[in-house]
Amino acid sequence: VQLVESGGGLAQAGGSLSLSCAATGSIFTIRDMGWYRQAPGSQQRELVATITSGLDEHYADFVKGRFTISRDNDKNTMALQMNSLKAEDTGVYFCKADISQVTTPWRDYWGQGTQVTVSS
Repeated sequence: VQLVESGGGLAQAGGSLSLSCAATGSIFTIRDMGWYRQAPGSQQRELVATITSGLDEHYADFVKGRFTISRDNDKNTMALQMNSLKAEDTGVYFCKADISQVTTPWRDYWGQGTQVTVSS
């Protein structure tokens, strides 16, 4: 199983960017999926948004009203639309998914991360 992210890049404050994440491999089913980010100089990843298989969305307070998470269960993909970007949104964004395979139990998988840089 692999999670492959795409998108990101450079944007000006107030602008928009979108991220995508595709889960590939021998997947039986996916439960929660989410986006996390790691700010420059930080060792921790903070939750940005999550979405369940039933499409229930949850957002960190600092992105509510600006970011929108979505997923396509048939394609095993997830997206994050980021609007009204701020300089403090800069960081490496990671996708995470709780995945089970036919012969293995549930576990979390992480993407490799994609850089988002917002200039003020």
